[in-house]
Amino acid sequence: MKKIEEKLGVEFKNKKYINEALTHPSKSKENYQRLEFLGDSILDFLVGEYLFLNCNKNEGDLTVLRAHFVSEEYLAECFDRLNIESELFLGKSLHGKVTRAIKGDIFEAIIGAIYLEKGIDFVRDFIIEKLNLSTFENVENNNYKSQLQELIQANFKCTMKYETEKEGDIFVAKFFMDEDEISTGYGKDKTSAEQNSAYVAIKKLFMD
Repeated sequence: MKKIEEKLGVEFKNKKYINEALTHPSKSKENYQRLEFLGDSILDFLVGEYLFLNCNKNEGDLTVLRAHFVSEEYLAECFDRLNIESELFLGKSLHGKVTRAIKGDIFEAIIGAIYLEKGIDFVRDFIIEKLNLSTFENVENNNYKSQLQELIQANFKCTMKYETEKEGDIFVAKFFMDEDEISTGYGKDKTSAEQNSAYVAIKKLFMD
């Protein structure tokens, strides 16, 4: 336990919080899921607060920036930088494989655990440091599909899908929320067409 505390820079009086944050559901009923729920809410709020206070961009741009910092992909990168994978409690069914999704979930659970142990001011500083929020001006996240997924999951309850077809020498990708067509994108291949369609959807839904 001392090793994980040193890596996080946090000393826990109540070891139950950090133990649960590091425990996968395959290992025990006392696992990270409830703490993840709490940490997710705290993370959204504190990242939003930081960007509001330090960034003069409009609401749409702030929303996209926040989606970058709280995305599964970015949180998994933050998890890796902490070098704590060896400290996890995993069930045998995982065969030692820790996916990007699990890393993101555990990082959020750790946020929840730190909040319960140390309070809002401490966890605010932890998030600012570990997520490198001060680098927001250098963020160039061109994975628009990932951004769009994060934004829609945070703001809507709907299904999402792309319908992509080749028309002549180009691909045409249409993005749908439920049955509503939101955007159309074009590209030289399927991936670039869907990325373009996602970019158009982000502009339409969150930045206009």
